[in-house]
Amino acid sequence: MSRSRRSFDPAALAALRSMTVAETPRLYVAVDAGVVELVVTGARWYDTRAKKGGGGAIDLTMHLCGLDFVGAVKRLS
Repeated sequence: MSRSRRSFDPAALAALRSMTVAETPRLYVAVDAGVVELVVTGARWYDTRAKKGGGGAIDLTMHLCGLDFVGAVKRLS
């Protein structure tokens, strides 16, 4: 069985190889007696240890502080 070989434009390959990869920041937040590792992309966040994520400050405050929606909004206000 023979494979047909495709060739790519060398300039296109060079452009692809030189592209930068966007990094997703990891934040380490001290909460009570522990530390939470968060991966953040825009407004979205993910707690790598709790395997839980969400979006925005209200969700994050609810998660980190163990608050309900009303409590989180009051805390942020």
